[in-house]
Amino acid sequence: MASLTEISIVSRKIIRYGIYAIILIVIARYAFIAGVSIYKKLFPAPPPEPTVAFGKLPSIPFPEKEAKKGLNFTLETPDGKLPAFPDQLEVYFMPPIASDIKVVDAAREKAQKLEFDSAGKPIVESIQNVYIFPKRNVPSTLTMNIITGVFSISYDINANPSVLNGIVPEPKTMITDVRSYFSSVASQEGSDDINKGIATYELLRVDAGKFVKVDALSDADLIKVNLFRENWGSKKDIVNVTPEMPEANIWAIVAPNRTYIAAEYHYFPIDKGKLGTYPIKGADEAWEDLKSGKSFIANLGSSGKDDIKIRRVYLAYYDSGAYTEFYQPVFVFEGDGGFYGYVPAVKSEFYGAEKEKK
Repeated sequence: MASLTEISIVSRKIIRYGIYAIILIVIARYAFIAGVSIYKKLFPAPPPEPTVAFGKLPSIPFPEKEAKKGLNFTLETPDGKLPAFPDQLEVYFMPPIASDIKVVDAAREKAQKLEFDSAGKPIVESIQNVYIFPKRNVPSTLTMNIITGVFSISYDINANPSVLNGIVPEPKTMITDVRSYFSSVASQEGSDDINKGIATYELLRVDAGKFVKVDALSDADLIKVNLFRENWGSKKDIVNVTPEMPEANIWAIVAPNRTYIAAEYHYFPIDKGKLGTYPIKGADEAWEDLKSGKSFIANLGSSGKDDIKIRRVYLAYYDSGAYTEFYQPVFVFEGDGGFYGYVPAVKSEFYGAEKEKK
Protein backbone atom coordinates (compact mmCIF):
# COMPACT_ATOMS: atom_id res chain seq x y z
CA MET A 1 0.00 0.00 0.00
CA ALA A 2 1.46 3.42 -1.02
CA SER A 3 2.31 5.81 1.74
CA LEU A 4 0.92 9.32 1.94
CA THR A 5 4.32 10.67 0.96
CA GLU A 6 4.40 8.62 -2.24
CA ILE A 7 0.85 9.67 -3.10
CA SER A 8 1.80 13.32 -2.57
CA ILE A 9 4.84 13.02 -4.83
CA VAL A 10 2.83 11.32 -7.60
CA SER A 11 0.08 13.95 -7.34
CA ARG A 12 2.56 16.79 -7.66
CA LYS A 13 4.10 15.13 -10.72
CA ILE A 14 0.68 14.73 -12.33
CA ILE A 15 -0.17 18.40 -11.73
CA ARG A 16 3.23 19.56 -12.96
CA TYR A 17 3.14 17.48 -16.13
CA GLY A 18 -0.47 18.50 -16.69
CA ILE A 19 0.54 22.17 -16.60
CA TYR A 20 3.40 21.41 -19.01
CA ALA A 21 0.95 19.69 -21.36
CA ILE A 22 -1.47 22.63 -21.27
CA ILE A 23 1.38 25.10 -21.99
CA LEU A 24 2.58 22.95 -24.90
CA ILE A 25 -0.97 22.75 -26.31
CA VAL A 26 -1.37 26.54 -26.13
CA ILE A 27 2.05 27.10 -27.73
CA ALA A 28 1.29 24.56 -30.45
CA ARG A 29 -2.08 26.22 -31.14
CA TYR A 30 -0.59 29.68 -31.54
CA ALA A 31 2.29 28.27 -33.61
CA PHE A 32 -0.23 26.57 -35.90
CA ILE A 33 -2.30 29.76 -36.29
CA ALA A 34 0.86 31.80 -36.97
CA GLY A 35 2.07 29.22 -39.46
CA VAL A 36 -1.25 29.23 -41.33
CA SER A 37 -1.23 33.04 -41.40
CA ILE A 38 2.33 33.16 -42.77
CA TYR A 39 1.50 30.50 -45.35
CA LYS A 40 -1.55 32.45 -46.53
CA LYS A 41 0.56 35.59 -46.88
CA LEU A 42 3.28 33.76 -48.81
CA PHE A 43 0.85 31.67 -50.86
CA PRO A 44 -2.47 33.57 -50.96
CA ALA A 45 -5.52 31.82 -52.35
CA PRO A 46 -6.26 32.96 -55.89
CA PRO A 47 -9.26 35.29 -56.17
CA PRO A 48 -12.46 33.80 -57.56
CA GLU A 49 -12.90 34.01 -61.29
CA PRO A 50 -14.65 37.19 -62.52
CA THR A 51 -18.40 36.65 -62.65
CA VAL A 52 -18.97 38.76 -65.79
CA ALA A 53 -22.55 38.88 -64.50
CA PHE A 54 -23.90 41.30 -67.13
CA GLY A 55 -22.25 39.75 -70.16
CA LYS A 56 -20.67 42.23 -72.53
CA LEU A 57 -20.96 45.81 -71.35
CA PRO A 58 -22.03 48.89 -73.30
CA SER A 59 -19.21 51.33 -73.95
CA ILE A 60 -18.74 54.04 -71.35
CA PRO A 61 -20.79 57.09 -72.43
CA PHE A 62 -18.07 59.70 -72.55
CA PRO A 63 -19.39 63.02 -73.90
CA GLU A 64 -18.47 64.18 -77.36
CA LYS A 65 -15.47 66.47 -77.13
CA GLU A 66 -13.16 67.54 -79.88
CA ALA A 67 -9.96 65.59 -79.28
CA LYS A 68 -6.75 67.57 -79.29
CA LYS A 69 -4.15 65.92 -81.46
CA GLY A 70 -0.42 65.83 -80.94
CA LEU A 71 -0.41 65.31 -77.18
CA ASN A 72 2.72 63.69 -75.80
CA PHE A 73 2.68 61.98 -72.42
CA THR A 74 5.54 61.42 -70.01
CA LEU A 75 5.17 59.30 -66.89
CA GLU A 76 6.53 61.20 -63.90
CA THR A 77 5.01 59.50 -60.86
CA PRO A 78 7.03 59.68 -57.61
CA ASP A 79 8.85 56.41 -58.38
CA GLY A 80 8.70 56.76 -62.14
CA LYS A 81 6.58 53.61 -62.44
CA LEU A 82 2.98 52.65 -63.01
CA PRO A 83 1.23 51.40 -59.85
CA ALA A 84 0.10 47.80 -59.41
CA PHE A 85 -3.65 47.23 -59.67
CA PRO A 86 -6.00 44.29 -59.01
CA ASP A 87 -6.86 42.08 -61.97
CA GLN A 88 -10.64 42.44 -61.54
CA LEU A 89 -13.10 45.01 -60.30
CA GLU A 90 -16.82 45.39 -59.61
CA VAL A 91 -19.27 46.81 -62.15
CA TYR A 92 -22.60 47.96 -60.70
CA PHE A 93 -26.09 48.05 -62.19
CA MET A 94 -27.89 51.40 -62.30
CA PRO A 95 -31.68 50.91 -62.21
CA PRO A 96 -33.67 52.62 -64.96
CA ILE A 97 -35.52 55.83 -64.23
CA ALA A 98 -39.05 55.21 -63.00
CA SER A 99 -41.85 57.57 -63.94
CA ASP A 100 -45.45 57.83 -62.83
CA ILE A 101 -48.35 60.27 -62.89
CA LYS A 102 -47.12 61.96 -59.71
CA VAL A 103 -43.85 63.28 -61.14
CA VAL A 104 -45.13 66.84 -61.46
CA ASP A 105 -46.32 66.86 -57.84
CA ALA A 106 -42.97 65.42 -56.73
CA ALA A 107 -41.13 68.13 -58.68
CA ARG A 108 -43.24 70.87 -57.08
CA GLU A 109 -42.46 69.42 -53.65
CA LYS A 110 -38.73 69.43 -54.44
CA ALA A 111 -38.96 73.04 -55.59
CA GLN A 112 -40.54 74.02 -52.27
CA LYS A 113 -37.78 72.25 -50.32
CA LEU A 114 -35.23 74.20 -52.37
CA GLU A 115 -37.07 77.41 -51.40
CA PHE A 116 -38.60 78.09 -54.82
CA ASP A 117 -42.22 78.75 -55.75
CA SER A 118 -43.98 75.46 -56.44
CA ALA A 119 -46.05 77.02 -59.22
CA GLY A 120 -43.68 75.89 -61.94
CA LYS A 121 -44.48 75.41 -65.59
CA PRO A 122 -42.88 73.80 -68.66
CA ILE A 123 -39.95 75.88 -69.84
CA VAL A 124 -41.28 75.66 -73.42
CA GLU A 125 -43.90 73.32 -74.77
CA SER A 126 -41.46 71.80 -77.26
CA ILE A 127 -39.11 70.56 -74.51
CA GLN A 128 -40.81 67.74 -72.68
CA ASN A 129 -40.50 67.19 -68.92
CA VAL A 130 -38.43 70.34 -68.22
CA TYR A 131 -40.07 72.79 -65.84
CA ILE A 132 -38.97 76.19 -64.57
CA PHE A 133 -39.75 77.39 -61.04
CA PRO A 134 -39.31 81.04 -60.01
CA LYS A 135 -38.40 82.44 -56.61
CA ARG A 136 -40.74 85.16 -55.41
CA ASN A 137 -39.16 88.65 -55.34
CA VAL A 138 -35.72 87.18 -56.02
CA PRO A 139 -33.96 87.07 -59.46
CA SER A 140 -33.41 83.32 -59.23
CA THR A 141 -34.85 80.37 -61.17
CA LEU A 142 -34.85 76.62 -60.77
CA THR A 143 -34.89 74.50 -63.93
CA MET A 144 -35.74 70.82 -63.42
CA ASN A 145 -36.29 67.72 -65.49
CA ILE A 146 -39.26 66.28 -63.64
CA ILE A 147 -38.50 62.72 -64.83
CA THR A 148 -34.78 62.42 -64.09
CA GLY A 149 -34.70 64.86 -61.18
CA VAL A 150 -31.73 66.68 -62.70
CA PHE A 151 -31.90 70.40 -61.93
CA SER A 152 -29.96 73.64 -62.07
CA ILE A 153 -30.23 76.98 -60.27
CA SER A 154 -29.30 80.36 -61.69
CA TYR A 155 -29.30 83.79 -60.06
CA ASP A 156 -29.06 87.12 -61.90
CA ILE A 157 -26.30 88.95 -60.01
CA ASN A 158 -26.73 92.03 -62.23
CA ALA A 159 -30.26 92.43 -60.94
CA ASN A 160 -29.04 92.45 -57.34
CA PRO A 161 -25.25 92.91 -57.02
CA SER A 162 -25.60 93.54 -53.27
CA VAL A 163 -25.87 89.77 -52.84
CA LEU A 164 -22.07 89.73 -53.02
CA ASN A 165 -21.70 91.94 -49.96
CA GLY A 166 -20.34 90.40 -46.82
CA ILE A 167 -17.73 87.83 -45.85
CA VAL A 168 -17.77 84.34 -47.31
CA PRO A 169 -18.30 81.78 -44.52
CA GLU A 170 -15.66 79.19 -43.64
CA PRO A 171 -15.47 76.35 -46.22
CA LYS A 172 -16.16 73.64 -43.63
CA THR A 173 -19.40 75.37 -42.65
CA MET A 174 -20.48 75.82 -46.26
CA ILE A 175 -19.78 72.17 -47.14
CA THR A 176 -22.15 71.14 -44.34
CA ASP A 177 -24.78 73.64 -45.50
CA VAL A 178 -24.61 72.58 -49.15
CA ARG A 179 -24.81 68.90 -48.23
CA SER A 180 -27.91 69.60 -46.17
CA TYR A 181 -29.45 71.66 -49.00
CA PHE A 182 -29.09 68.90 -51.60
CA SER A 183 -29.93 66.09 -49.18
CA SER A 184 -33.36 67.65 -48.68
CA VAL A 185 -34.39 66.54 -52.17
CA ALA A 186 -32.31 63.38 -52.55
CA SER A 187 -33.54 59.81 -52.32
CA GLN A 188 -32.23 57.70 -49.44
CA GLU A 189 -29.45 56.34 -51.67
CA GLY A 190 -28.66 59.82 -52.91
CA SER A 191 -28.54 61.20 -49.41
CA ASP A 192 -25.97 58.55 -48.42
CA ASP A 193 -23.81 59.36 -51.43
CA ILE A 194 -23.96 63.10 -50.82
CA ASN A 195 -23.17 62.91 -47.11
CA LYS A 196 -20.42 60.26 -47.27
CA GLY A 197 -18.58 61.36 -50.40
CA ILE A 198 -15.58 63.62 -50.82
CA ALA A 199 -16.26 67.38 -50.82
CA THR A 200 -14.00 70.01 -52.36
CA TYR A 201 -14.29 73.78 -52.64
CA GLU A 202 -13.03 76.78 -54.60
CA LEU A 203 -12.98 80.44 -53.59
CA LEU A 204 -14.23 82.76 -56.33
CA ARG A 205 -14.29 86.46 -57.13
CA VAL A 206 -16.57 88.13 -59.68
CA ASP A 207 -14.42 89.95 -62.21
CA ALA A 208 -15.95 91.55 -65.33
CA GLY A 209 -18.92 89.21 -65.14
CA LYS A 210 -16.77 86.09 -64.79
CA PHE A 211 -15.89 83.85 -61.84
CA VAL A 212 -12.16 83.94 -61.10
CA LYS A 213 -10.45 81.63 -58.62
CA VAL A 214 -8.69 83.24 -55.66
CA ASP A 215 -6.63 81.73 -52.84
CA ALA A 216 -7.63 83.80 -49.82
CA LEU A 217 -11.03 83.85 -48.15
CA SER A 218 -10.69 87.62 -47.71
CA ASP A 219 -10.46 88.06 -51.52
CA ALA A 220 -13.51 85.91 -52.29
CA ASP A 221 -17.03 87.01 -53.21
CA LEU A 222 -18.37 83.46 -53.41
CA ILE A 223 -17.56 79.87 -52.59
CA LYS A 224 -18.11 76.87 -54.85
CA VAL A 225 -18.68 73.50 -53.17
CA ASN A 226 -18.36 70.21 -55.09
CA LEU A 227 -19.98 67.06 -53.70
CA PHE A 228 -18.78 63.72 -55.05
CA ARG A 229 -20.34 60.29 -54.49
CA GLU A 230 -19.04 58.11 -51.70
CA ASN A 231 -16.28 55.66 -52.60
CA TRP A 232 -17.31 52.35 -54.16
CA GLY A 233 -15.77 48.91 -54.66
CA SER A 234 -15.59 45.94 -52.28
CA LYS A 235 -13.28 47.88 -49.95
CA LYS A 236 -15.01 51.25 -50.38
CA ASP A 237 -11.68 52.70 -51.48
CA ILE A 238 -12.31 53.69 -55.11
CA VAL A 239 -13.19 57.32 -55.77
CA ASN A 240 -15.32 58.62 -58.62
CA VAL A 241 -14.57 61.08 -61.39
CA THR A 242 -16.82 63.14 -63.64
CA PRO A 243 -16.78 64.43 -67.25
CA GLU A 244 -15.79 67.90 -66.01
CA MET A 245 -13.16 67.16 -63.36
CA PRO A 246 -12.38 68.64 -60.93
CA GLU A 247 -16.04 69.73 -60.94
CA ALA A 248 -18.50 67.29 -59.38
CA ASN A 249 -21.92 66.39 -60.77
CA ILE A 250 -23.44 68.04 -57.70
CA TRP A 251 -22.16 71.54 -56.95
CA ALA A 252 -23.26 74.96 -55.78
CA ILE A 253 -21.87 78.49 -55.83
CA VAL A 254 -22.99 80.33 -52.72
CA ALA A 255 -22.90 84.01 -51.71
CA PRO A 256 -21.93 85.32 -48.24
CA ASN A 257 -25.59 85.48 -47.17
CA ARG A 258 -26.14 81.81 -48.20
CA THR A 259 -27.90 82.75 -51.47
CA TYR A 260 -27.38 80.07 -54.15
CA ILE A 261 -25.99 81.89 -57.18
CA ALA A 262 -25.65 78.77 -59.34
CA ALA A 263 -25.99 75.04 -58.80
CA GLU A 264 -26.20 71.74 -60.63
CA TYR A 265 -27.63 68.43 -59.43
CA HIS A 266 -27.03 65.34 -61.59
CA TYR A 267 -27.58 62.16 -59.62
CA PHE A 268 -28.65 58.64 -60.59
CA PRO A 269 -28.80 55.82 -58.01
CA ILE A 270 -26.73 52.63 -58.07
CA ASP A 271 -28.01 49.19 -57.05
CA LYS A 272 -25.47 48.11 -54.42
CA GLY A 273 -26.75 44.54 -54.44
CA LYS A 274 -26.63 44.01 -58.19
CA LEU A 275 -23.04 43.78 -59.38
CA GLY A 276 -20.59 41.68 -61.31
CA THR A 277 -16.81 41.41 -61.35
CA TYR A 278 -14.91 41.98 -64.59
CA PRO A 279 -11.27 41.52 -65.63
CA ILE A 280 -9.46 44.83 -65.98
CA LYS A 281 -6.53 45.87 -68.09
CA GLY A 282 -2.99 46.00 -66.83
CA ALA A 283 -1.57 49.44 -66.12
CA ASP A 284 0.83 49.10 -69.06
CA GLU A 285 -2.03 48.49 -71.49
CA ALA A 286 -4.01 51.45 -70.09
CA TRP A 287 -0.92 53.66 -70.45
CA GLU A 288 -0.54 52.66 -74.10
CA ASP A 289 -4.25 53.38 -74.67
CA LEU A 290 -3.76 56.89 -73.29
CA LYS A 291 -0.76 57.56 -75.50
CA SER A 292 -2.47 56.19 -78.62
CA GLY A 293 -5.60 58.30 -78.14
CA LYS A 294 -7.93 55.52 -76.94
CA SER A 295 -9.00 57.71 -74.06
CA PHE A 296 -11.27 60.52 -72.99
CA ILE A 297 -9.66 63.81 -72.00
CA ALA A 298 -11.90 65.32 -69.33
CA ASN A 299 -9.68 68.36 -68.77
CA LEU A 300 -6.66 69.48 -70.79
CA GLY A 301 -5.52 71.57 -67.86
CA SER A 302 -4.19 75.08 -67.76
CA SER A 303 -0.61 74.47 -68.83
CA GLY A 304 -1.40 75.04 -72.51
CA LYS A 305 1.33 72.58 -73.47
CA ASP A 306 1.19 69.53 -75.71
CA ASP A 307 3.72 67.71 -73.54
CA ILE A 308 1.77 66.38 -70.55
CA LYS A 309 3.56 65.08 -67.48
CA ILE A 310 1.45 62.44 -65.72
CA ARG A 311 1.89 62.63 -61.96
CA ARG A 312 -0.81 60.24 -60.68
CA VAL A 313 -2.40 57.06 -62.02
CA TYR A 314 -5.28 55.40 -60.19
CA LEU A 315 -8.57 53.55 -60.59
CA ALA A 316 -11.90 55.35 -60.24
CA TYR A 317 -15.54 54.92 -61.18
CA TYR A 318 -16.81 57.15 -63.96
CA ASP A 319 -19.90 59.08 -62.87
CA SER A 320 -21.29 60.43 -66.13
CA GLY A 321 -23.94 62.73 -64.66
CA ALA A 322 -26.53 61.19 -67.00
CA TYR A 323 -28.37 57.90 -66.80
CA THR A 324 -26.34 54.94 -67.94
CA GLU A 325 -27.03 51.25 -67.37
CA PHE A 326 -23.81 50.45 -65.51
CA TYR A 327 -21.39 52.17 -63.16
CA GLN A 328 -17.99 51.27 -64.59
CA PRO A 329 -14.33 51.74 -63.63
CA VAL A 330 -11.71 53.75 -65.48
CA PHE A 331 -8.00 54.39 -65.19
CA VAL A 332 -7.39 58.04 -64.33
CA PHE A 333 -4.25 59.84 -65.47
CA GLU A 334 -3.71 63.15 -63.70
CA GLY A 335 -1.16 65.61 -64.99
CA ASP A 336 0.20 69.10 -64.49
CA GLY A 337 -2.14 72.08 -64.66
CA GLY A 338 -5.24 70.04 -63.82
CA PHE A 339 -5.05 67.52 -66.68
CA TYR A 340 -7.43 64.55 -66.41
CA GLY A 341 -7.50 61.68 -68.89
CA TYR A 342 -9.58 58.47 -68.63
CA VAL A 343 -9.15 55.00 -70.12
CA PRO A 344 -11.89 52.33 -69.70
CA ALA A 345 -10.57 49.82 -67.16
CA VAL A 346 -12.47 46.69 -68.20
CA LYS A 347 -10.65 44.61 -70.80
CA SER A 348 -11.72 45.51 -74.33
CA GLU A 349 -13.12 42.05 -75.16
CA PHE A 350 -15.81 42.50 -72.50
CA TYR A 351 -17.40 45.42 -74.32
CA GLY A 352 -20.22 44.98 -76.80
CA ALA A 353 -20.67 45.63 -80.50
CA GLU A 354 -21.37 49.35 -80.16
CA LYS A 355 -17.84 49.96 -78.95
CA GLU A 356 -16.46 48.18 -81.98
CA LYS A 357 -18.45 50.42 -84.35
CA LYS A 358 -16.68 53.57 -83.15
